[in-house]
Amino acid sequence: MDASPPEHDTVPAALDALSPARAGATPRSPVPLCGDPESLWGALQRAPERHAPHLGEALVEAGVLGRPQLYEALRYQAAQPTPMPIGEVLVQLGLLTPAQLRVLLAHWMGVPALDLGAFQPEAEALSRVNVLMATREGVLPLMVRGDTLVVAMNDPWDQRLLDMLRFSTELRVRPVLPQPGTLGPALARAYRTTPHGGASREGTRDASAPPAASSLFELTEELKRLSAESGDAVVDVVSESDNTLVRLVNRLIADAIDLRASDIHIETYEAPQPVRVRMRVDGELRRYLELPARVRYALVARLKIMADLDISEHRRPQDGKVDFARFGGQRMELRMVTVPTHGGLEDVVLRLLGGIKPLPLESIGLSPANLAALRQLMAKPHGLLLICGPTGCGKTTTLHSVMRELNQDQRKIWTAEDPVEITQAGLRQVQVNPRIGWTFAAAMRTFLRADPDIIMIGEMRDEETARIAVEASLTGHLVMSTLHTNSAPESVTRLLEIGLDPFMFSDSLLGVLAQRLVRRLCPDCSVAQPMDQRAERSLARLYLQAEPERNDDAIDELVADWRARLGQHGVLHTRQRHGCQACAGTGYRGRLGIHELAVASDPLRELIRHRASAQAMFGAARAGGMRTLRQDGVEKVLLGLTDLPEVLAATSS
Repeated sequence: MDASPPEHDTVPAALDALSPARAGATPRSPVPLCGDPESLWGALQRAPERHAPHLGEALVEAGVLGRPQLYEALRYQAAQPTPMPIGEVLVQLGLLTPAQLRVLLAHWMGVPALDLGAFQPEAEALSRVNVLMATREGVLPLMVRGDTLVVAMNDPWDQRLLDMLRFSTELRVRPVLPQPGTLGPALARAYRTTPHGGASREGTRDASAPPAASSLFELTEELKRLSAESGDAVVDVVSESDNTLVRLVNRLIADAIDLRASDIHIETYEAPQPVRVRMRVDGELRRYLELPARVRYALVARLKIMADLDISEHRRPQDGKVDFARFGGQRMELRMVTVPTHGGLEDVVLRLLGGIKPLPLESIGLSPANLAALRQLMAKPHGLLLICGPTGCGKTTTLHSVMRELNQDQRKIWTAEDPVEITQAGLRQVQVNPRIGWTFAAAMRTFLRADPDIIMIGEMRDEETARIAVEASLTGHLVMSTLHTNSAPESVTRLLEIGLDPFMFSDSLLGVLAQRLVRRLCPDCSVAQPMDQRAERSLARLYLQAEPERNDDAIDELVADWRARLGQHGVLHTRQRHGCQACAGTGYRGRLGIHELAVASDPLRELIRHRASAQAMFGAARAGGMRTLRQDGVEKVLLGLTDLPEVLAATSS
């Protein structure tokens, strides 16, 4: 079989034959090159949407293939272990080039060809597709006409991508074929002015830094090309100051800052599986992009160089820090950990630290009642205040919000943290290092000799630290710390279990604030929905689950209170999420806290002295006015700040 592809000049000559002439239709002339919205829309209207053709027969009738070549290709296709489209088979056998296949398919299916150099995408179309999807998938929104979104893509028959676009935009999608080599530059031009449709973290972007020279799409495509051309030799480029991989890593970190990501996950796999990069935004991991498998060693090596780690060590985990201002012109510090994985590979996780400013106490989501009660505890001259919750629930953020309000010239504040994630002028912040004996307990003992007014301990991990904290709070110091417990009453029982003296502990304790984070509904696309009586009562029953009285009278009383406090003209509303460009189609943007504040009342102190159960302490805290995490979350649902699935997920424990 002659496996040589047809000469490039013979393909246009065969285009006229690639028409539905078999069905008696009039052969079409070659598809014109469109350069403006009017001509493009006219071409789309003249070209009916078609499903993928029986390509092999069409190419035989066009004279592009001989029938023996088609039969040979079909036999090859049938022998494959996994299904392979006939077009891909023809390319693999060398009978067609990818460019020739695209031209032939476009002509057969009536997909207009587009001159992207002369075409200006419309703002409305760009706003319909999230920029990360556009750059990752290689698709450029061009215009919206009625219920139809027109997009440029190099593979107009990628049904996965077309289905994704239909789902995310809720529009019909018509693809067009750009001229070869024009999609990447067009994507860069379209999105360069507003890289991600969202604001950067305040104060992180250096105004004097030059703009990024390449878009994510351009860099990824260039890296794929280099990988294909040089194979494993791509590893050698990491030492150069201006190369594709270095610029891609800088772009990746800059994008994470713009997206308000907390972590970047780089996951390597054995070839041919690509390297996967994901980012944690608003507590949820999101796919960012995939890179060729051949760059996995180079990518990890580049990140190790940035963190001053040993690039020759692959068997043991390593920890380091990246000062991104040295590389990307933006003020950001990242904590990096490498984790050896199966097959001699390594994963890398980057935690974004710098550029985070302490939040005002009013902005972390505390209800008015909890905010007032917490401020009363903060005003005490001495005592122990605890903040509890699982990892990643915002305990450190809340602690620093409290410190921000207490940070005054007449006070000396020492903090011991691991690591120091948020810095504040005026605080004397210390990072502990257990490997050299500089533990939380050692720091506490040192602070007590350094004339403190307020001491903040990042975490109570052991009995010694907890005991010193209690002693410090009883000798005239305000002490604050965190615990990994689920609720405020559980924090009390946990500290008793690790060996604290119940009498000293009960005298020192001011209160315990438990918290969780829930995603905040996007204010741009969420829609208010009035609640009917059935929905009101159902939500009231959920709210009253922790109460001893859950009868109809209690439900009616609660609903009436909600209508008076939270209703609009006596009508309660919730908000439904949708999804837009501003929230990357998720319906959520940012996070807020839900809280449970147990103030150490006299009845609660008495229960602590007698080592009562967590259930008994819960009852005393509720009698003292504590509202549970779920109750606080339900009221934030009624305020339109979040939705019920978020609250239920956060309070399932």
